[in-house]
Amino acid sequence: MALKLNDFDPARYLDDDEAICDYLEAILEEDDAGLLAAALGDIAKARGMSEIARESGISREALYKVLRADAQPRFDTIRSVLGALGLKITIHPVHH
Repeated sequence: MALKLNDFDPARYLDDDEAICDYLEAILEEDDAGLLAAALGDIAKARGMSEIARESGISREALYKVLRADAQPRFDTIRSVLGALGLKITIHPVHH
């Protein structure tokens, strides 16, 4: 009998601001724009895609298209989605 595994869905675990921030920080360390887009999609799914669409001013359909691993969203799209999520990007010096 074959073992059936379910797909991992990170959105199930993104249930508070701290979990979301930790997730995004880990994603940003990978320095991969597609991974960031997919992670924002996971967070939007966890928060409710319709609500994020309304708050960001981007249609649900467009969000599904730009928040995928193979997408390359523009910075203004990322900024709008982050704003709708109640998040912002901050810059810190890198200490070697």
